[in-house]
Amino acid sequence: MSGWTCPDCGRFFGRSGQSHDCAPGLSLEEYFETGPAHERPVFDAVMAHLETVGPVHLDVVSVGIFLKNPRKFAELRPKDRWVAIGFNLDHRATHPTITRKIIEHSGTYWHVANVASPDEIDDDLRDLLTEAYELDR
Repeated sequence: MSGWTCPDCGRFFGRSGQSHDCAPGLSLEEYFETGPAHERPVFDAVMAHLETVGPVHLDVVSVGIFLKNPRKFAELRPKDRWVAIGFNLDHRATHPTITRKIIEHSGTYWHVANVASPDEIDDDLRDLLTEAYELDR
């Protein structure tokens, strides 16, 4: 996976010199120590699927986990009752967990699926995550 690693904070990005808040990332253990109990099982289910698609770099920061290949194609952000799984597609998609307004930006569409348990990650949502992964390659 090609990309750029910031020499100051050690975080990985898709573009050389990528603008970012220069702060070191967290380990998964550090991150999940303080998160809600429903977050880790959702993360594990997402990663179990994405590992069958291709390599994924995890950028673990205090607000969530950014999934990169080498650019960010998805993110997981904890909420009180669910995990907000955000991803970009080149079209509008529907799924029962996509309840927020889909945001259009420069010909792409940002989707957010609110997932409370791994059971909600069905074949259709896995297909959308695969599509997001493949879109940004």
